Amino acid sequence: MNSKFVVLLLVAILFAGNIPLHTAFAQFQQGGVNKEGSWYVGEGLKQGDYFSYSFCHVDYEECSPLQIDFWIKGDRTVGSEEKWLAEAVVYDGAFVLKGDMEMGKVAPEPSGGSENLTPYRAAFKSSIAWLSAYATADIGISGKGPREFKAVSWGKIANIGGEQILPTSIETIKVKGGTFETVKLTWKTGGAVNKVWIVDGFPFPVKASTFTHVAEGIPPAEYIFELLSYKENITSDPFTNVKEVLPKKAKEGCSKNYELTSIKKPSKDFKYLVEIKYGPKNPATGCSIEWFISFKNKFNQEEFLNQVQYDILVVDDNLKPKRSIAQEEGKNFLYSASGQVRTFTIVDESPGTARYVIWIYGTSPDYIVPPLDELDYLPIDITISGEQTISPPKTTVQIPDWIKNNAKWWADGQIDDNSFVQGIQFLIKEGIMKIPSTTQGSGSDSNEIPSWIRNNAGWWADGAITDNDFVQGIQFLIQNGIMRIS
Repeated sequence: MNSKFVVLLLVAILFAGNIPLHTAFAQFQQGGVNKEGSWYVGEGLKQGDYFSYSFCHVDYEECSPLQIDFWIKGDRTVGSEEKWLAEAVVYDGAFVLKGDMEMGKVAPEPSGGSENLTPYRAAFKSSIAWLSAYATADIGISGKGPREFKAVSWGKIANIGGEQILPTSIETIKVKGGTFETVKLTWKTGGAVNKVWIVDGFPFPVKASTFTHVAEGIPPAEYIFELLSYKENITSDPFTNVKEVLPKKAKEGCSKNYELTSIKKPSKDFKYLVEIKYGPKNPATGCSIEWFISFKNKFNQEEFLNQVQYDILVVDDNLKPKRSIAQEEGKNFLYSASGQVRTFTIVDESPGTARYVIWIYGTSPDYIVPPLDELDYLPIDITISGEQTISPPKTTVQIPDWIKNNAKWWADGQIDDNSFVQGIQFLIKEGIMKIPSTTQGSGSDSNEIPSWIRNNAGWWADGAITDNDFVQGIQFLIQNGIMRIS
Protein backbone atom coordinates (compact mmCIF):
# COMPACT_ATOMS: atom_id res chain seq x y z
CA MET A 1 0.00 0.00 0.00
CA ASN A 2 1.27 3.46 -0.88
CA SER A 3 2.83 5.07 2.25
CA LYS A 4 1.30 8.46 1.46
CA PHE A 5 -2.16 6.88 1.29
CA VAL A 6 -1.58 5.12 4.66
CA VAL A 7 -0.67 8.43 6.31
CA LEU A 8 -3.75 10.13 4.91
CA LEU A 9 -5.93 7.23 6.06
CA LEU A 10 -4.49 7.36 9.60
CA VAL A 11 -5.07 11.13 9.77
CA ALA A 12 -8.64 10.67 8.64
CA ILE A 13 -9.26 8.02 11.30
CA LEU A 14 -7.61 10.19 13.96
CA PHE A 15 -9.84 13.19 13.19
CA ALA A 16 -12.98 11.08 12.74
CA GLY A 17 -12.60 9.49 16.18
CA ASN A 18 -15.87 7.90 17.28
CA ILE A 19 -18.12 10.16 15.17
CA PRO A 20 -20.46 8.01 13.02
CA LEU A 21 -19.59 9.10 9.51
CA HIS A 22 -23.06 8.49 8.07
CA THR A 23 -24.49 11.00 10.57
CA ALA A 24 -21.87 13.61 9.80
CA PHE A 25 -22.43 13.34 6.07
CA ALA A 26 -26.24 13.40 6.52
CA GLN A 27 -25.98 16.98 7.83
CA PHE A 28 -24.54 18.16 4.51
CA GLN A 29 -27.08 18.42 1.73
CA GLN A 30 -25.97 19.97 -1.52
CA GLY A 31 -28.08 21.49 -4.27
CA GLY A 32 -27.53 24.02 -7.02
CA VAL A 33 -28.45 24.00 -10.73
CA ASN A 34 -26.50 25.03 -13.80
CA LYS A 35 -28.29 28.34 -14.35
CA GLU A 36 -27.00 31.88 -14.05
CA GLY A 37 -28.93 34.44 -12.04
CA SER A 38 -30.90 34.69 -8.85
CA TRP A 39 -34.48 35.05 -7.57
CA TYR A 40 -36.48 36.49 -4.70
CA VAL A 41 -40.16 36.70 -3.86
CA GLY A 42 -41.61 39.75 -5.61
CA GLU A 43 -38.98 39.88 -8.35
CA GLY A 44 -40.46 41.90 -11.22
CA LEU A 45 -43.72 42.68 -9.39
CA LYS A 46 -45.29 45.87 -10.75
CA GLN A 47 -48.47 47.90 -10.91
CA GLY A 48 -51.07 46.35 -13.22
CA ASP A 49 -50.08 42.72 -12.57
CA TYR A 50 -52.99 40.30 -12.13
CA PHE A 51 -52.67 36.82 -10.63
CA SER A 52 -55.07 33.96 -10.01
CA TYR A 53 -54.06 31.00 -7.81
CA SER A 54 -55.72 27.88 -6.51
CA PHE A 55 -54.26 27.24 -3.07
CA CYS A 56 -54.72 25.87 0.42
CA HIS A 57 -52.89 25.94 3.73
CA VAL A 58 -53.14 23.54 6.66
CA ASP A 59 -53.92 26.36 9.11
CA TYR A 60 -57.07 27.31 7.19
CA GLU A 61 -59.57 24.46 7.51
CA GLU A 62 -56.76 21.91 7.12
CA CYS A 63 -55.93 22.76 3.51
CA SER A 64 -59.49 23.21 2.29
CA PRO A 65 -59.17 24.37 -1.37
CA LEU A 66 -59.51 28.07 -2.16
CA GLN A 67 -58.97 30.43 -5.07
CA ILE A 68 -57.50 33.89 -4.71
CA ASP A 69 -57.35 36.48 -7.50
CA PHE A 70 -55.45 39.70 -6.87
CA TRP A 71 -54.52 42.79 -8.86
CA ILE A 72 -51.68 45.19 -8.02
CA LYS A 73 -53.62 48.45 -8.07
CA GLY A 74 -50.86 50.81 -6.97
CA ASP A 75 -49.09 52.11 -3.89
CA ARG A 76 -50.22 52.77 -0.33
CA THR A 77 -48.20 54.58 2.34
CA VAL A 78 -48.47 52.95 5.77
CA GLY A 79 -46.60 54.97 8.38
CA SER A 80 -43.18 55.54 6.84
CA GLU A 81 -43.36 52.44 4.62
CA GLU A 82 -44.40 52.37 0.99
CA LYS A 83 -46.40 49.23 0.19
CA TRP A 84 -48.20 47.68 -2.73
CA LEU A 85 -52.00 47.93 -2.60
CA ALA A 86 -53.69 44.87 -4.10
CA GLU A 87 -57.40 44.38 -4.73
CA ALA A 88 -58.38 40.74 -4.10
CA VAL A 89 -61.24 38.28 -4.41
CA VAL A 90 -61.32 34.96 -2.56
CA TYR A 91 -63.53 32.06 -3.70
CA ASP A 92 -64.11 29.79 -0.70
CA GLY A 93 -66.60 27.06 -1.56
CA ALA A 94 -69.98 28.76 -1.99
CA PHE A 95 -68.66 32.09 -0.68
CA VAL A 96 -67.09 35.01 -2.53
CA LEU A 97 -65.27 37.69 -0.52
CA LYS A 98 -63.81 40.96 -1.83
CA GLY A 99 -61.29 43.25 -0.18
CA ASP A 100 -57.76 44.59 -0.37
CA MET A 101 -54.31 43.57 0.82
CA GLU A 102 -51.25 45.61 1.71
CA MET A 103 -48.04 43.93 0.54
CA GLY A 104 -44.48 44.93 1.36
CA LYS A 105 -42.12 45.95 -1.42
CA VAL A 106 -39.02 44.32 0.06
CA ALA A 107 -40.97 41.11 0.75
CA PRO A 108 -44.50 41.04 -0.72
CA GLU A 109 -46.12 39.39 2.28
CA PRO A 110 -49.68 40.54 2.99
CA SER A 111 -49.50 42.46 6.27
CA GLY A 112 -52.75 44.41 6.36
CA GLY A 113 -55.94 45.20 4.54
CA SER A 114 -59.63 44.35 4.73
CA GLU A 115 -60.64 42.58 7.94
CA ASN A 116 -62.81 40.01 6.11
CA LEU A 117 -59.71 38.70 4.28
CA THR A 118 -57.58 38.26 7.43
CA PRO A 119 -57.48 34.41 7.48
CA TYR A 120 -56.89 34.26 3.73
CA ARG A 121 -54.03 36.77 3.89
CA ALA A 122 -52.43 34.61 6.56
CA ALA A 123 -52.78 31.50 4.38
CA PHE A 124 -51.37 33.41 1.39
CA LYS A 125 -48.38 34.57 3.43
CA SER A 126 -47.71 31.04 4.71
CA SER A 127 -47.89 29.46 1.27
CA ILE A 128 -47.54 31.52 -1.92
CA ALA A 129 -45.30 34.17 -0.29
CA TRP A 130 -43.61 31.82 2.20
CA LEU A 131 -40.20 31.82 0.50
CA SER A 132 -39.82 35.50 1.38
CA ALA A 133 -38.50 34.20 4.71
CA TYR A 134 -35.38 33.22 2.72
CA ALA A 135 -35.27 35.28 -0.48
CA THR A 136 -36.07 39.02 -0.54
CA ALA A 137 -35.08 42.12 -2.47
CA ASP A 138 -33.14 43.55 0.49
CA ILE A 139 -29.44 42.71 0.20
CA GLY A 140 -28.67 44.76 3.32
CA ILE A 141 -30.15 42.27 5.81
CA SER A 142 -27.90 39.43 6.91
CA GLY A 143 -29.21 36.11 5.64
CA LYS A 144 -31.68 37.76 3.25
CA GLY A 145 -31.42 39.08 -0.30
CA PRO A 146 -31.83 37.30 -3.65
CA ARG A 147 -30.79 33.63 -3.87
CA GLU A 148 -28.52 32.27 -6.56
CA PHE A 149 -29.76 29.35 -8.63
CA LYS A 150 -26.29 27.80 -8.36
CA ALA A 151 -26.26 28.06 -4.55
CA VAL A 152 -25.88 24.72 -2.77
CA SER A 153 -28.58 25.73 -0.26
CA TRP A 154 -31.08 28.57 0.25
CA GLY A 155 -31.33 28.06 4.01
CA LYS A 156 -32.68 25.64 6.59
CA ILE A 157 -36.22 24.95 7.74
CA ALA A 158 -36.24 25.68 11.47
CA ASN A 159 -39.40 23.81 12.43
CA ILE A 160 -38.63 20.46 10.82
CA GLY A 161 -35.17 19.70 12.09
CA GLY A 162 -33.08 21.97 9.93
CA GLU A 163 -33.66 20.41 6.51
CA GLN A 164 -32.18 22.54 3.75
CA ILE A 165 -34.01 24.17 0.85
CA LEU A 166 -32.15 23.05 -2.25
CA PRO A 167 -32.28 24.20 -5.89
CA THR A 168 -32.59 20.70 -7.32
CA SER A 169 -33.29 20.76 -11.04
CA ILE A 170 -34.43 22.77 -14.04
CA GLU A 171 -37.86 21.61 -15.21
CA THR A 172 -40.36 22.72 -17.82
CA ILE A 173 -43.81 22.41 -16.24
CA LYS A 174 -47.32 23.12 -17.45
CA VAL A 175 -49.88 24.66 -15.11
CA LYS A 176 -53.27 26.20 -15.91
CA GLY A 177 -51.59 29.60 -16.08
CA GLY A 178 -49.15 28.53 -18.82
CA THR A 179 -45.97 26.58 -19.54
CA PHE A 180 -42.82 27.70 -17.74
CA GLU A 181 -39.14 26.80 -17.49
CA THR A 182 -38.67 26.55 -13.74
CA VAL A 183 -36.12 25.88 -11.05
CA LYS A 184 -37.46 23.24 -8.67
CA LEU A 185 -36.71 23.77 -4.97
CA THR A 186 -36.98 20.76 -2.66
CA TRP A 187 -36.58 19.85 1.00
CA LYS A 188 -37.54 16.81 3.05
CA THR A 189 -40.24 16.53 5.69
CA GLY A 190 -39.83 13.18 7.37
CA GLY A 191 -40.13 10.74 4.49
CA ALA A 192 -41.83 13.20 2.10
CA VAL A 193 -40.20 15.54 -0.42
CA ASN A 194 -41.59 19.07 -0.62
CA LYS A 195 -41.49 20.82 -4.00
CA VAL A 196 -41.81 24.46 -5.06
CA TRP A 197 -41.33 25.60 -8.66
CA ILE A 198 -40.08 29.16 -9.32
CA VAL A 199 -39.48 31.13 -12.52
CA ASP A 200 -36.64 33.59 -13.07
CA GLY A 201 -38.10 37.10 -13.14
CA PHE A 202 -41.59 36.02 -12.00
CA PRO A 203 -42.75 37.43 -8.63
CA PHE A 204 -44.27 34.31 -7.03
CA PRO A 205 -43.76 30.55 -7.41
CA VAL A 206 -46.03 28.97 -10.03
CA LYS A 207 -46.63 25.68 -8.25
CA ALA A 208 -46.03 23.95 -4.91
CA SER A 209 -46.78 20.70 -3.11
CA THR A 210 -45.62 20.44 0.52
CA PHE A 211 -46.30 18.37 3.62
CA THR A 212 -46.50 18.83 7.37
CA HIS A 213 -43.97 17.07 9.57
CA VAL A 214 -45.31 13.96 11.34
CA ALA A 215 -43.45 11.34 13.37
CA GLU A 216 -45.36 8.47 11.77
CA GLY A 217 -48.13 7.76 9.28
CA ILE A 218 -48.96 9.66 6.08
CA PRO A 219 -47.95 13.32 6.28
CA PRO A 220 -50.90 15.60 5.41
CA ALA A 221 -50.50 18.54 3.06
CA GLU A 222 -49.11 21.76 4.54
CA TYR A 223 -49.81 23.89 1.49
CA ILE A 224 -50.55 23.34 -2.21
CA PHE A 225 -50.94 25.95 -4.93
CA GLU A 226 -50.93 26.42 -8.69
CA LEU A 227 -50.95 29.51 -10.90
CA LEU A 228 -54.25 29.66 -12.80
CA SER A 229 -53.76 32.92 -14.69
CA TYR A 230 -51.35 35.85 -15.04
CA LYS A 231 -51.90 39.13 -16.89
CA GLU A 232 -49.92 42.35 -17.17
CA ASN A 233 -50.84 46.03 -17.57
CA ILE A 234 -54.37 45.75 -16.21
CA THR A 235 -55.40 49.39 -15.79
CA SER A 236 -58.98 49.08 -14.46
CA ASP A 237 -60.45 47.04 -11.60
CA PRO A 238 -61.00 43.49 -12.94
CA PHE A 239 -63.39 42.71 -10.05
CA THR A 240 -66.02 45.40 -10.69
CA ASN A 241 -68.66 42.86 -11.74
CA VAL A 242 -67.82 40.25 -9.10
CA LYS A 243 -70.67 39.94 -6.58
CA GLU A 244 -69.91 39.00 -2.99
CA VAL A 245 -71.58 35.94 -1.48
CA LEU A 246 -71.00 36.11 2.25
CA PRO A 247 -71.39 33.40 4.90
CA LYS A 248 -74.07 33.87 7.53
CA LYS A 249 -73.08 35.80 10.62
CA ALA A 250 -74.38 35.40 14.14
CA LYS A 251 -76.83 38.07 15.20
CA GLU A 252 -75.85 40.80 17.63
CA GLY A 253 -75.98 40.14 21.36
CA CYS A 254 -75.16 36.43 21.34
CA SER A 255 -73.33 35.08 24.38
CA LYS A 256 -69.57 34.74 23.96
CA ASN A 257 -68.80 33.66 27.52
CA TYR A 258 -69.86 30.07 28.11
CA GLU A 259 -68.72 26.70 29.39
CA LEU A 260 -68.20 23.91 26.88
CA THR A 261 -70.37 20.80 27.08
CA SER A 262 -68.36 17.58 26.66
CA ILE A 263 -69.45 14.34 24.98
CA LYS A 264 -67.22 11.31 24.46
CA LYS A 265 -68.99 8.38 22.83
CA PRO A 266 -68.57 5.73 20.17
CA SER A 267 -70.47 6.27 16.95
CA LYS A 268 -73.72 4.31 16.46
CA ASP A 269 -72.10 1.18 14.98
CA PHE A 270 -68.94 1.49 17.15
CA LYS A 271 -66.66 2.24 14.17
CA TYR A 272 -65.21 5.43 15.67
CA LEU A 273 -64.68 7.13 19.00
CA VAL A 274 -65.91 10.72 18.80
CA GLU A 275 -65.04 13.36 21.39
CA ILE A 276 -67.06 16.58 21.16
CA LYS A 277 -66.99 19.83 23.08
CA TYR A 278 -69.50 22.51 22.12
CA GLY A 279 -70.92 25.70 23.50
CA PRO A 280 -73.05 27.35 24.55
CA LYS A 281 -75.08 24.45 25.94
CA ASN A 282 -78.41 26.04 24.91
CA PRO A 283 -77.64 28.29 21.93
CA ALA A 284 -80.24 30.79 20.73
CA THR A 285 -81.71 30.90 17.24
CA GLY A 286 -79.48 33.07 15.07
CA CYS A 287 -76.44 32.61 17.32
CA SER A 288 -73.47 30.34 16.69
CA ILE A 289 -72.36 27.02 18.13
CA GLU A 290 -68.64 26.56 18.63
CA TRP A 291 -67.53 22.97 17.99
CA PHE A 292 -64.37 21.09 18.94
CA ILE A 293 -64.56 17.61 17.39
CA SER A 294 -61.96 14.84 17.69
CA PHE A 295 -62.14 11.64 15.66
CA LYS A 296 -60.22 8.84 17.34
CA ASN A 297 -59.30 5.20 16.89
CA LYS A 298 -61.89 3.07 18.72
CA PHE A 299 -59.09 0.76 19.91
CA ASN A 300 -56.78 3.55 21.05
CA GLN A 301 -58.23 6.70 22.59
CA GLU A 302 -54.91 8.54 22.23
CA GLU A 303 -54.73 8.06 18.45
CA PHE A 304 -56.40 10.63 16.20
CA LEU A 305 -57.66 9.47 12.82
CA ASN A 306 -56.24 11.07 9.68
CA GLN A 307 -58.04 12.26 6.54
CA VAL A 308 -61.58 12.17 7.94
CA GLN A 309 -64.46 13.00 5.59
CA TYR A 310 -67.48 14.09 7.61
CA ASP A 311 -70.44 16.47 7.83
CA ILE A 312 -72.51 18.21 10.49
CA LEU A 313 -76.21 17.61 9.82
CA VAL A 314 -79.50 18.64 11.35
CA VAL A 315 -82.03 15.81 10.89
CA ASP A 316 -85.66 14.99 11.61
CA ASP A 317 -86.91 12.10 13.77
CA ASN A 318 -86.29 9.68 10.87
CA LEU A 319 -82.70 10.85 10.36
CA LYS A 320 -83.67 12.62 7.13
CA PRO A 321 -81.31 15.59 6.69
CA LYS A 322 -82.82 19.03 7.01
CA ARG A 323 -79.48 20.84 6.84
CA SER A 324 -75.97 19.98 5.74
CA ILE A 325 -73.19 22.35 6.82
CA ALA A 326 -70.98 21.02 4.02
CA GLN A 327 -73.63 21.85 1.40
CA GLU A 328 -74.14 25.31 2.87
CA GLU A 329 -70.41 25.88 2.38
CA GLY A 330 -70.60 24.63 -1.22
CA LYS A 331 -68.82 21.34 -0.52
CA ASN A 332 -69.67 17.66 -0.80
CA PHE A 333 -68.23 17.00 2.65
CA LEU A 334 -66.12 18.57 5.36
CA TYR A 335 -62.55 17.33 5.73
CA SER A 336 -60.05 17.01 8.56
CA ALA A 337 -56.53 15.84 7.77
CA SER A 338 -55.59 15.65 11.46
CA GLY A 339 -58.84 14.35 12.96
CA GLN A 340 -59.13 17.50 15.11
CA VAL A 341 -61.71 20.13 14.20
CA ARG A 342 -62.64 23.55 15.48
CA THR A 343 -65.55 25.21 13.65
CA PHE A 344 -68.64 27.39 14.10
CA THR A 345 -72.19 26.86 12.83
CA ILE A 346 -75.11 29.31 12.92
CA VAL A 347 -78.34 28.05 14.54
CA ASP A 348 -81.21 28.20 12.03
CA GLU A 349 -83.54 25.99 14.08
CA SER A 350 -86.52 27.26 16.07
CA PRO A 351 -86.59 27.04 19.89
CA GLY A 352 -86.93 23.47 21.12
CA THR A 353 -84.85 20.33 20.66
CA ALA A 354 -82.77 20.04 17.50
CA ARG A 355 -81.08 16.79 16.54
CA TYR A 356 -77.57 17.38 15.25
CA VAL A 357 -75.58 14.51 13.75
CA ILE A 358 -71.84 14.15 13.26
CA TRP A 359 -71.94 12.15 10.03
CA ILE A 360 -68.72 10.28 9.25
CA TYR A 361 -68.23 9.09 5.67
CA GLY A 362 -64.88 7.49 6.49
CA THR A 363 -61.15 8.09 6.25
CA SER A 364 -59.75 8.82 2.82
CA PRO A 365 -57.89 11.58 0.93
CA ASP A 366 -60.25 14.39 -0.02
CA TYR A 367 -60.29 13.34 -3.69
CA ILE A 368 -61.22 9.67 -3.02
CA VAL A 369 -64.64 8.44 -1.86
CA PRO A 370 -64.33 6.25 1.27
CA PRO A 371 -65.79 2.70 1.22
CA LEU A 372 -69.46 2.53 2.21
CA ASP A 373 -68.71 0.16 5.08
CA GLU A 374 -66.83 3.00 6.86
CA LEU A 375 -69.96 5.17 7.16
CA ASP A 376 -71.22 5.83 10.70
CA TYR A 377 -72.70 8.68 12.74
CA LEU A 378 -73.25 10.11 16.19
CA PRO A 379 -76.51 11.99 17.03
CA ILE A 380 -76.55 14.86 19.54
CA ASP A 381 -79.71 16.52 20.85
CA ILE A 382 -79.26 20.22 21.57
CA THR A 383 -81.87 22.45 23.21
CA ILE A 384 -82.30 25.66 21.24
CA SER A 385 -83.14 28.73 23.31
CA GLY A 386 -85.54 31.41 22.13
CA GLU A 387 -83.78 34.14 24.08
CA GLN A 388 -80.53 35.78 23.19
CA THR A 389 -78.11 36.47 25.98
CA ILE A 390 -76.40 39.82 25.99
CA SER A 391 -72.70 39.36 26.59
CA PRO A 392 -71.07 41.45 29.32
CA PRO A 393 -68.48 43.93 28.07
CA LYS A 394 -65.24 42.29 27.06
CA THR A 395 -62.46 42.38 29.57
CA THR A 396 -59.75 44.63 28.26
CA VAL A 397 -56.50 42.73 28.00
CA GLN A 398 -53.25 44.67 28.15
CA ILE A 399 -50.22 42.73 26.94
CA PRO A 400 -46.76 44.27 26.53
CA ASP A 401 -45.64 44.54 22.91
CA TRP A 402 -42.42 42.57 23.49
CA ILE A 403 -44.48 39.42 24.16
CA LYS A 404 -45.45 39.44 20.49
CA ASN A 405 -41.88 38.53 19.62
CA ASN A 406 -42.31 35.20 21.43
CA ALA A 407 -45.62 34.57 19.69
CA LYS A 408 -44.05 35.36 16.30
CA TRP A 409 -41.08 33.06 16.91
CA TRP A 410 -43.40 30.25 17.97
CA ALA A 411 -45.77 30.73 15.00
CA ASP A 412 -42.73 30.59 12.68
CA GLY A 413 -41.43 27.40 14.34
CA GLN A 414 -38.36 29.02 15.90
CA ILE A 415 -39.31 27.92 19.43
CA ASP A 416 -41.18 24.73 20.36
CA ASP A 417 -44.63 24.25 21.94
CA ASN A 418 -43.28 23.62 25.44
CA SER A 419 -41.23 26.82 25.40
CA PHE A 420 -44.28 28.80 24.30
CA VAL A 421 -46.48 27.25 27.00
CA GLN A 422 -43.87 27.82 29.71
CA GLY A 423 -43.47 31.43 28.66
CA ILE A 424 -47.21 32.12 28.80
CA GLN A 425 -47.46 30.30 32.16
CA PHE A 426 -44.76 32.57 33.59
CA LEU A 427 -46.46 35.73 32.27
CA ILE A 428 -49.80 34.75 33.83
CA LYS A 429 -48.29 33.74 37.15
CA GLU A 430 -46.35 37.00 37.36
CA GLY A 431 -49.48 39.00 36.53
CA ILE A 432 -47.96 40.42 33.33
CA MET A 433 -50.72 38.87 31.18
CA LYS A 434 -54.21 39.36 32.57
CA ILE A 435 -56.89 36.90 31.46
CA PRO A 436 -60.53 36.56 32.50
CA SER A 437 -61.47 33.84 35.00
CA THR A 438 -61.08 30.47 33.32
CA THR A 439 -62.05 26.97 34.46
CA GLN A 440 -58.99 24.72 34.21
CA GLY A 441 -59.51 21.37 32.49
CA SER A 442 -57.93 18.08 33.44
CA GLY A 443 -56.42 17.45 30.00
CA SER A 444 -53.40 15.19 29.71
CA ASP A 445 -49.65 15.35 30.25
CA SER A 446 -49.11 16.49 26.65
CA ASN A 447 -48.36 20.10 25.72
CA GLU A 448 -49.33 19.53 22.07
CA ILE A 449 -51.08 22.67 20.87
CA PRO A 450 -53.73 22.70 18.09
CA SER A 451 -52.56 24.32 14.85
CA TRP A 452 -55.26 27.02 14.94
CA ILE A 453 -53.73 28.38 18.19
CA ARG A 454 -50.38 28.74 16.37
CA ASN A 455 -52.26 30.49 13.55
CA ASN A 456 -53.84 32.91 16.07
CA ALA A 457 -50.41 33.65 17.56
CA GLY A 458 -49.03 34.58 14.15
CA TRP A 459 -52.01 36.81 13.34
CA TRP A 460 -51.76 38.47 16.76
CA ALA A 461 -48.04 39.11 16.33
CA ASP A 462 -48.80 40.75 12.95
CA GLY A 463 -51.58 42.87 14.48
CA ALA A 464 -54.32 41.13 12.48
CA ILE A 465 -56.34 40.13 15.58
CA THR A 466 -56.82 41.81 18.95
CA ASP A 467 -55.30 40.99 22.34
CA ASN A 468 -58.71 39.70 23.44
CA ASP A 469 -58.89 37.27 20.52
CA PHE A 470 -55.44 35.95 21.39
CA VAL A 471 -56.37 35.53 25.05
CA GLN A 472 -59.44 33.47 24.08
CA GLY A 473 -57.00 30.99 22.52
CA ILE A 474 -54.99 30.92 25.76
CA GLN A 475 -58.22 30.29 27.69
CA PHE A 476 -58.89 27.30 25.43
CA LEU A 477 -55.46 25.86 26.32
CA ILE A 478 -56.24 26.19 30.03
CA GLN A 479 -59.80 24.84 29.78
CA ASN A 480 -58.53 21.75 27.99
CA GLY A 481 -55.65 21.12 30.38
CA ILE A 482 -52.97 21.80 27.73
CA MET A 483 -51.68 24.69 29.80
CA ARG A 484 -51.64 24.29 33.60
CA ILE A 485 -51.63 27.26 35.95
CA SER A 486 -50.91 26.60 39.64
